[in-house]
Amino acid sequence: MRNIILSAAAISLFAVPAMAQSLQSPTYYGTLGYSQMQGDDADLGAVTGRLGAKLTPYLGVEGETSFGVGHDDVSFAGVDGKVEHRYDVAAYGVATLPVQPNFDLFARVGYGVTEVKASAAGVAASDHSDSVNYGVGANYHLDGVNGIRADWTRRDFQDDNAGEADVYSLSFVRKF
Repeated sequence: MRNIILSAAAISLFAVPAMAQSLQSPTYYGTLGYSQMQGDDADLGAVTGRLGAKLTPYLGVEGETSFGVGHDDVSFAGVDGKVEHRYDVAAYGVATLPVQPNFDLFARVGYGVTEVKASAAGVAASDHSDSVNYGVGANYHLDGVNGIRADWTRRDFQDDNAGEADVYSLSFVRKF
């Protein structure tokens, strides 16, 4: 019995080079685009950048950061003011479904921090809120390196009564 187990273990070593050849090295990518965040009280725009790695054809990770552009005019208890998106940072796990060689769908879930600044009647305050983020999107690859990405992400803010926001993004994608 012992000889059979040792023989099976020795024979299985022949499979190791085949397994090593089937492993894929990570594919890295970056995106740069525009995001529109629609919250309960304001609609804010931002320039968004992402860096990601596809660890397998189906699973990957990505980091994201956005910096606000412009502001939204709002009214606080009858007093006119404005809200600005300062920045946000998030990290995601990404699951990808290749549909065609140049088109894939993805879903992502992660955690982020968003900071906004509000000002009215000469008084300004800024606050950052943690959020659980999840969303879906699609990539269209123009060639083997460049592409276009569109996605939607929901941010569920974790602070009491902080609400939620929908973020719609359109980005240029570049594989490294």
